[in-house]
Amino acid sequence: MGHLKFVNGFSRWTKREKIAWLREHYLRNKPGSVEKLRLYWHQDEAEQALFDELIENVIGNYYLPFAIAPNFLINGEVYAVPMVTEESSVVAAASKAAKFWYRYGGFRAEVTGKIKTGHIHLIYKGNPLRLYDFFNRHKAEYLKRLKPFTERMDARGGGILSVQLEDQTLHIPGYYVIGFQFDTVDSMGANFINTVLEEWAEYMEEDYAREFGDGNLEIVLRILSNYNPSCKVRVEVQAPVESLETGMAPYEYVQRFKLAVDMARVNIFRAVTHNKGIMNGVDAVVLATGNDFRAVEAGAHAHAVRDGVYRSLSEAEVSDGIFRFGMEIPLALGTVGGMTRLHPMAQVALDILQNPSAEMLMKIVAATGLAQNFSAIHSLVTEGIQKGHMKMHLNNILRQLDATEEERRLLRDYFTNKKVHVKGVKEKLDEIRQKKDENF
Repeated sequence: MGHLKFVNGFSRWTKREKIAWLREHYLRNKPGSVEKLRLYWHQDEAEQALFDELIENVIGNYYLPFAIAPNFLINGEVYAVPMVTEESSVVAAASKAAKFWYRYGGFRAEVTGKIKTGHIHLIYKGNPLRLYDFFNRHKAEYLKRLKPFTERMDARGGGILSVQLEDQTLHIPGYYVIGFQFDTVDSMGANFINTVLEEWAEYMEEDYAREFGDGNLEIVLRILSNYNPSCKVRVEVQAPVESLETGMAPYEYVQRFKLAVDMARVNIFRAVTHNKGIMNGVDAVVLATGNDFRAVEAGAHAHAVRDGVYRSLSEAEVSDGIFRFGMEIPLALGTVGGMTRLHPMAQVALDILQNPSAEMLMKIVAATGLAQNFSAIHSLVTEGIQKGHMKMHLNNILRQLDATEEERRLLRDYFTNKKVHVKGVKEKLDEIRQKKDENF
């Protein structure tokens, strides 16, 4: 019965106790699943202990491929970009675009802002003038009291940039926000920002109660924002139209390419898939370097709808015989602290990138996203997306069908110049196996 599966104190059990409970209640008829959990434990106990402590209730490790996309020429430097993803063709597409644009000078990237944000959200039921007066009288004092928490960041050239009280009562009665702007230098800064907000909120609650004691102030939330419209990077590629070698007449190609991008600027169904392609590249590098890809995703999609309509993050233009393709995207990333230094493979990824600053990592990530977008649009306006994608997916299909190495070789050869689809692969594999049986 379902109620027998309810459990108390699960987090305090050992890993083996958790697995034994799963086996009894959920995996009784799946012994292979239990064995796989153990198979994917790290052989080095110290390394496994690290993974066991990263999150709660760990019972095993979940592997994803760690790959490299070479030949990324960004602002005159060549990078081999680490990518972690499970989707076929993502790394191949990024690599293909990097190689294509290498001959035209590569990617030009510029960080246009580094400001990150956090907020204290509160409800105030009294006279607004009293709240503003209280805030203005205590602001300098609170900044001074925060020095023990900010001095290390200040010493690195960052810290609190500004604090202001914002009236949001038009939306919710009594709603005010204290908005903070931060520069967290090479760290993502989430813990730093949240610590500052919580300390400030505590000062404010205590002082207001002592001065007025009227119960009109209620602090509801103290939290950073993952929307950082002033922490952005601009990336672009460009080339003379006549020099483009794409297998199509140059002007026909760029006109079709630009039209595809413009469609994603006005059609939400196209825009979402278009931006998903960008995030295929962005997320893969963000994940490889131990950064927060969910935060990056949320911020990017908020940016895509900043004018009230969800649009493509990238844009294309043709002017004076020059084709340009680029985008501006918010990216709050770090290269020190947090998971970037805890996860062993994140350290390897940053080593491969020559231990970049947070600004340089922003440029690399944005270039990879634009490369991914270029490859997708290029395929769409030329041969179609499935030809390249399904060829990369062929190995996965063959694995699912338990094809032998010899069968895989034969099928790869057979589908070299043919469209790949599951039904066709299965039929050809059945044909190969039937002929083999007849020969016996």
